[in-house]
Amino acid sequence: MAAPVEKLQQVKLPSGVTATTPEQTYWKSFKSSQNVPAQAPVTHISFPQPPNNPLLPTNNDYFVTTTGTRLQIFSIRTRKLVKTITRFADTAHSGEIRRDGRVMVAGDETGKIQVFDVNSRAILKTWEEHKLPVWTTKFSPTELTTLMSASDDQTVRLWDLPSQVSTTTFVGHSDYVRSGSFMPGTMSNMIVTGSYDETVRLWDPRIPNKAAMIFKHAAPVETVLPMPSGTTVLASADNQISVLDLVAGKPLKIIKNHQKTVTSLCLATNGTRLVSGGLDGHVKILETSAWNVVAGKKYPSPVLSLNVVTGTNSEDKHLVVGMVSGVLSIRTRLSGQQKVKAREREKEMQALIEGNLDDYDKKNNKRSRGDDKKARRLDFTGEGADVIIESRKTSKPKRVAQWENYLRQGKYQVALDVVFDMNLPPVTVLTLLTALRHRSAMRAAFQGRDEITVQPILTWVAKHIKDPRYVNLCVDSALLLLDLYSEHVTGSPDLAKTFKTLHNRVRIEVERSQQAIMTSGMLELLLTPMP
Repeated sequence: MAAPVEKLQQVKLPSGVTATTPEQTYWKSFKSSQNVPAQAPVTHISFPQPPNNPLLPTNNDYFVTTTGTRLQIFSIRTRKLVKTITRFADTAHSGEIRRDGRVMVAGDETGKIQVFDVNSRAILKTWEEHKLPVWTTKFSPTELTTLMSASDDQTVRLWDLPSQVSTTTFVGHSDYVRSGSFMPGTMSNMIVTGSYDETVRLWDPRIPNKAAMIFKHAAPVETVLPMPSGTTVLASADNQISVLDLVAGKPLKIIKNHQKTVTSLCLATNGTRLVSGGLDGHVKILETSAWNVVAGKKYPSPVLSLNVVTGTNSEDKHLVVGMVSGVLSIRTRLSGQQKVKAREREKEMQALIEGNLDDYDKKNNKRSRGDDKKARRLDFTGEGADVIIESRKTSKPKRVAQWENYLRQGKYQVALDVVFDMNLPPVTVLTLLTALRHRSAMRAAFQGRDEITVQPILTWVAKHIKDPRYVNLCVDSALLLLDLYSEHVTGSPDLAKTFKTLHNRVRIEVERSQQAIMTSGMLELLLTPMP
């Protein structure tokens, strides 16, 4: 009995360089983009991080943006603009919403601080102790009635909602104070601030006239961000981000991944990722163990503010970025059933663009009918049906591709033409060419062609000769094609053009190989130990 005909095994190529890492794939999943235009730059984006203590209430469903003289309140669930507060006579700064979602605070260019009721937009409190613009206002993460402010008048103040005056004034900075925050955890009664006097200072309310700790920088400090541990503070100055250790009292690392000033910092993925934005238009994501960049995005305008808004279960939901152009970019990461539906919509749209919508619908209907048949078969389980054991195989033989049949019949030229006409993947072409080489049939498949039928082979070889996984077979094919058709080049402009393209690509690869060898030699000299 003749042996069964087996399907030709596809050539297995070594895995090349991975196009995207899992981290890049994660941040690329923030796809559902929404751009909200404004009449002024978006200078601040506020989203209160959930407190570390689960007993503290957090019912907030909003994030807030500050642009010009407006505070815009967006819903986390729907991304829609819910409310707009325009109760400012001059440019507003640092609109912050409390973790319960009921109260907001913001400063402005006149030095005024106003507290608003979110639902009615009524002004609950107004303070005017600062004499110059107030750039930072923040609520305490633990006490709902406590908040802080930082101003260009070089002072930092603590406020209590029921009081008419500030409860504490921190004095020590010698220039504008543009950023500040409450320390988390057990140090929540302490404040960290950054100033244009090139210092980051840690303040204790018990000693308001002297900073508990000072870190000197080489440029004005734009923003500060304490880590959840309470022992590390991040600060951006110019195009650098410094990691400051409060326990050791020194910087742990200086991060230099931006080309221009870093304007905004925030945490994501439960504090395991740092997101930074700068005037170079780049948003970079760093892991917080060794501070390496793991992903990034490029925006069309300089970035002034950003925040990662979390949804249920503290999962990253929105990447919100504000730009100098006044555009607010909201990218949403779909999950669960939403992600499945979005993927199906993309497949259906792709089928519509390619004109294969009927095949797509037919495939989905066939799949559903198969599921119904499977369900009906399961209904008969346990009904006592007879078990029949047959002596012969009942499985259907595997379908063999058309080009494989031609290959087995010795019709090598036809097999090669079918592969190129069907526009099959490159690995299928490689499989066929490998089989032809094993059969010593490459010359038979290549010869006797005109300038039209030889073009697909030449084009494929010229395209893939740069790939290290294809180079051996492509070189053999190119040499054989030159041997067969070099005498016909002068009579065919198209053939001459393709051969010239092949020559240029080979020349570029040879030059790169020579440069690599030279670099390797120089590195060996540098690494050779001195006698």
